[in-house]
Amino acid sequence: MDTAYLRRIILASTSPRRRELIASLAIPFEVVPSHTDESYEETLSPEQIVQELAGRKADAVYRGLDPAGDRNAVIVGSDTIVVRDGDVLGKPRDVQEAADMLRSLQGRDHVVYTGVACVDALTGTRLVDYRATTVTMKALSETQIQAYARSWEGLDKAGAYAIQGLGATIVTGIKGCYFNVVGLPLSLLVDMLEDFDIRVL
Repeated sequence: MDTAYLRRIILASTSPRRRELIASLAIPFEVVPSHTDESYEETLSPEQIVQELAGRKADAVYRGLDPAGDRNAVIVGSDTIVVRDGDVLGKPRDVQEAADMLRSLQGRDHVVYTGVACVDALTGTRLVDYRATTVTMKALSETQIQAYARSWEGLDKAGAYAIQGLGATIVTGIKGCYFNVVGLPLSLLVDMLEDFDIRVL
């Protein structure tokens, strides 16, 4: 029997955006939070940061699986950062920091990096990759910056904005994968899943 129709995905994330994107693939999945440390060495490149953190999340869920349970699954971990002029912007701690981040991004380009890690729950086989997308944010007035920051939409997101929400009104263009900016590059993930006998199409 074709294992492509038997395997499921374990999403190592509580992000509602990633959950919605995984659901769009029409593959059985479940969510298992990773609860991992998201600190990293300052010397790492953006590509290394997102791959390290995505792998750490998937590995943590793999280690916590019930040895006697159904392990015919692929664990998917993901992590996203925003980089402006070489500086990494994570999730803002409060509205003021969100406004500061938005102020630094407005009227210019920045790059969104998302790492994706897939771990075979049966064998422990591991595959990690990433995507990068350039985003252009429009020039904003201070009133607009404060209004968006106070919307709270960006407080749990790298770079302090959500491109799929109200933040769509402050982005003028992207070069690369849109879903990468949302938090999970689906085209990359689908290619990676094929190595684990999960074929979406």
